[in-house]
Amino acid sequence: MSDRLTSLWCAALAGTLISTLVTTAHAKPLESPDMWYLQGQQSLREAIKLKPNTRRAKNIILFVGDGMGVSTVTAGRIFDGQSKGQPGEENQLSFEKLPYVGLAKTYNTNQQTPDSAGTMTAMMTGVKTRAGYISVDQIPDRGDCTPAQGHHLKTLLEHAEQAGMATGVVTTARLTHATPAATYAHVTERGWESDDEMPSKARRQGCKDIAQQLLAFPYGDGLEVAFGGGWRHFIPEGDRDLLNHSLRGQREDGRNLITEWLERYPRKGAFVWNKDQLSQLDDTKQHVLGLFNRSHMSFHIDQEGSDPQGEPTLKMMTQKALTILRKRPQGFFLMVENGRIDHGHHAGNAYRALHETQAFADAIQATLSMVDLKDTLVIVTADHSHVFTMAGYPTRGNPILGKVRGNDSKGQPKHKNTLADDDLPYTTLGYMNGPGAVGARSRDDLTSVDTTHNHFQQQALIPTSSETHSGEDVAIYAGGPWAHLIHGTHEQNYIFHVMHHAAQLNKTR
Repeated sequence: MSDRLTSLWCAALAGTLISTLVTTAHAKPLESPDMWYLQGQQSLREAIKLKPNTRRAKNIILFVGDGMGVSTVTAGRIFDGQSKGQPGEENQLSFEKLPYVGLAKTYNTNQQTPDSAGTMTAMMTGVKTRAGYISVDQIPDRGDCTPAQGHHLKTLLEHAEQAGMATGVVTTARLTHATPAATYAHVTERGWESDDEMPSKARRQGCKDIAQQLLAFPYGDGLEVAFGGGWRHFIPEGDRDLLNHSLRGQREDGRNLITEWLERYPRKGAFVWNKDQLSQLDDTKQHVLGLFNRSHMSFHIDQEGSDPQGEPTLKMMTQKALTILRKRPQGFFLMVENGRIDHGHHAGNAYRALHETQAFADAIQATLSMVDLKDTLVIVTADHSHVFTMAGYPTRGNPILGKVRGNDSKGQPKHKNTLADDDLPYTTLGYMNGPGAVGARSRDDLTSVDTTHNHFQQQALIPTSSETHSGEDVAIYAGGPWAHLIHGTHEQNYIFHVMHHAAQLNKTR
C-alpha cells in the first residue's frame, strides 16, 4: 500500500467522517481515488459494528413494493437522486440504509413467473402456493370453493390478532386486491373481491368474497386499521359514492359493509374517505376503515395535493396507521403496500413506477422516524419483479428517464444521443414486453420526444396489452430484532418464518 493510502486508511480508522460525495452547483461529482477508498473504509467500520439484535420484536412492519424488482430499485434510486439535483447513482433510498439484505425466490408452485396472490400468500403464511390463491394452499383447484375451506392457511396478521397485538393494512391498491387480501382473506380466486365477481355456485355454497371476509375477521377484535381504495366492493350496486353520484357500488347482496363496520365498532370505530377526514381523525378511535377511491388510489403524481377532499398519500396513511397502532401495549403488526409501482410497469410507464417507488421510500423514511429498531422489526421487499431493464452505456448522471448519451474515446460525456443500429436514439429504460412495443413496424424516432414526461411509454420488444411480471429474485431489506436472519437467498415463504420467530408468536403472550 502506498504511503498516501496508508495515511488515509489510518485516518479512516480513527473515525474521520467522510462525505461520500461533494457536488458542485451543477451536481457534477468532485470525486477522487482517495474519496472512494475512504468511503469503503467507512462502510467497513459500520459493518464491523453490526451486532445481531435477538430480543423479541414487539412490533412488526412489512413493507411490500408491488413489482419493485432490483432494476426498479436501481432506477428509482437514480430517479430520486436526480429529482434532488444529484447525479443520482450515489443516492440511497431510505430502505437501502437498513443493515441486512437478502434475496427472495418468487416463483409460485405452478408458475416460474409469479403473481401477487401466490407471492404474498408465501410471505404471510409461510407456505408457497399457486398463482391466484389468497392464503390457501396449493391442493384445491383454482376457483374451487367448498373443497378449499379445509386448506386455509393462517396468516401472520391472524396470528398477531390472536396474540393480542393491534393489526393494520395500508395500501394504494384496492383493499381487496391480492396483496392486502392475503393478510386477512382465504379464497382460491383472487378475483372474488366482492360477491358480484363470484360464480353463482360459489355463492350458493356459502363462500365469502374478500371484502366480506374483512368484516367477518374471526381473530381477536378485528383489524384496527384498514386503509386503501376499492369502496365499490363495500357498498350495494344501488348506492352512489360520496363524490360522484354517477358512480355506484357493485355488491349484489345488498350489504353495506361500511355501515356494518361502524355497527361492529359503535364507540371506537370510524370511517374516512378523504385526506381531510384522515388528518382530523379522532385519536381515540381504535378501528378505522379508510376507503379513498372507487378502485385503486390515484398515482401520487395525479393526486390533487391541495384538495382536502382528495386522496391522502401513502406516507400520510402510514403515519396515521402507526399513530393508532402503537397505542397497543402488546405491540402491533402492520403491512404497507405501494401497489401502484406494479401498475406503472404494467402500463409500460417507467415515470409512474419510479415516482411511486420514491413515494414508497418516503413512507418508509417517515416510519423509521416514528419507530425504534430496538423493538421493531422492519422488512422491506417486493412480491415480484417486472421485465424492466436499464440498457445502453449512458454516461454518469445521464437523466434516468432520458435518451442514452454515452462517453467519447477519452471517457468524457458526449453531447449527442447514442444511436442504435437503426440510426435512431433509444432510452436507458425499457421493457421486454408491453403496450409500448412497435411490432413489425419501425421504431419511432425519439429525437424530439420528451421521454422524461410522466405520460411517456417506454418502447418494448414484444407486443402485449399489459407488460408482464418477471421471474427473477427480489431483494429483502431488514432492520430491527432478528433482522440478521435475512442473510442470503431464501424461498419467499421464509419471510413469514422470520417475522413469526421475531415476534415469538409461537409462545403464549
